[in-house]
Amino acid sequence: MKPESPACFLRGEACSLGQIFSPAHQLPGNKLSAVGGGRGGMVGMRLAFWAVWELGETCHLDGTELKLSKNELKRCLKAEKKVAEKEAKQKELSEKQLSQATAAATNHTTDNGMGPEEESLDPNQYYKIHSQAIHQLKVKGEDPYPHKFHVDISLTDFIQEYSHLQPGDHLTGITLRVAGRIHGKRASGVKLISYIIGVQGNPGKTKKGELSIIPYEITLLSPCLHMLPHLHFGLKEKETRYPQRYLDLILNDFVRQKFITRSKIVTNIRSFMDELGFLEIETPMMNIIPGGAVAKPFITYHNELDMNFYRRIAPELYHKMLVVGGINRVFEIGCQFQNEGIYLMHNPEFTTCEFYMTCADYHDLIEIMENMVSVVVKHITGGYKVIYHPDGPEGQAYEIDFTPPFRRISMVEGLETALEMKLPETNLFETEETCKILDDIWGVKAVECPPPRTTARLLDKLVGELLEMTCINPTFICDHPQIISPLAKWSCSKVSLTESFELYLNNPNQQRQIFEEQAKAKAVGDDEAMFIDRNFCTALEYGLPPTV
Repeated sequence: MKPESPACFLRGEACSLGQIFSPAHQLPGNKLSAVGGGRGGMVGMRLAFWAVWELGETCHLDGTELKLSKNELKRCLKAEKKVAEKEAKQKELSEKQLSQATAAATNHTTDNGMGPEEESLDPNQYYKIHSQAIHQLKVKGEDPYPHKFHVDISLTDFIQEYSHLQPGDHLTGITLRVAGRIHGKRASGVKLISYIIGVQGNPGKTKKGELSIIPYEITLLSPCLHMLPHLHFGLKEKETRYPQRYLDLILNDFVRQKFITRSKIVTNIRSFMDELGFLEIETPMMNIIPGGAVAKPFITYHNELDMNFYRRIAPELYHKMLVVGGINRVFEIGCQFQNEGIYLMHNPEFTTCEFYMTCADYHDLIEIMENMVSVVVKHITGGYKVIYHPDGPEGQAYEIDFTPPFRRISMVEGLETALEMKLPETNLFETEETCKILDDIWGVKAVECPPPRTTARLLDKLVGELLEMTCINPTFICDHPQIISPLAKWSCSKVSLTESFELYLNNPNQQRQIFEEQAKAKAVGDDEAMFIDRNFCTALEYGLPPTV
């Protein structure tokens, strides 16, 4: 039955006309829904209803006829018109933004800039608009993700080769193809677009002296669908930088340089060790028994063998077995895994260079280390002194001097100087009295050492807090107590100390005894204490030459 005009059929509970016709409850197409709490005072009441508008003055409510005044009708029509105008304006703005973004993406040969409207979008809107723009390219038969683009020269080499050009030069006789990510476009300001493009053109310099490639063909290689932070402000939050390292590399050049420097360091170390006659090896990264260092291991499960394995914490024991087998100089650059804390000086996964040689002592090893580090630094930087920013380029700068010889600190003597007190004699370090003294020191320093608070753990933490943090320039911390260096050879002149940095013992009985002491520490809850590796002890019985 068609209602008289105007009519509205309502589903829900009773409400005042003010609630029914309130503009705040109006939806497109004259479909109305309301939530109680308007002028009728029915807070929290939900109403759902449909309204059909026609000219007239009558309103049917569940079959009951209500009279509507002309003034009320005018107010309703005025409110409806206002809402319709607002919706039309919003629709026009959205279409304009989409049109501009689509044009920027599809007409990449002429305009890759981002308009001010795009910069004001939230990330979800930005992603949607650029995804639609890429879809439009595909509809037109263009491939926004081509399989290949031939590059003649890298951007780094381009800068080096043509930086000599004079302002205004344009080498029309040379055509080059380069590729890279757009970081800015100069139009009505610098706007970030971040697409990866290929450019074919001529090298030259602008009248203001800016090195450029004057393009006559631009190819879209890969669009960027996500909004990136503005280059001027960059990406500084570590919470974003570290999990999304690709963003860190895109926006922070100093991070990219760290990756390059690290690669050069590894390459130079390999070259240095090769010249000294060391053989590079690879040892297992999963072990039945973790060994080679005092650290808590990661545990993984082998499905086929139905047993637990440990990620390696150090490759030392395998290296020594190779020395037993007759390989006199070995080295390995690889990852180690220690299931411990995360802070500036420690990461659970890290890379080490570990090497061993026969018929030498730890003084020879110190000399090799000094030469290796200083030679690598000079080869990469051109000198022995470098500027280091541990907190990023905007943080405090430190100058580090790698000129040999490096500083040397005896561990126990260094601790006594830092603590301004005399520690027990090193031959008493195994006693409970020494453990209690070190525990009391930690209480005074108000620094936590997680249980079990064994002598070895307390000493190690003290060294980290009082000695390592003061070593800005390269420093050897020598003469470790045997209780924290169970694999190092004992000192000839100092009781209960070892020749560390590091000379490893070659007496299988002594090694077995030290392993058993470590097992006792593990039994009382020290997860970092070593396991007993009987296979390694057996290998030593075949003869390990003096090895560092």
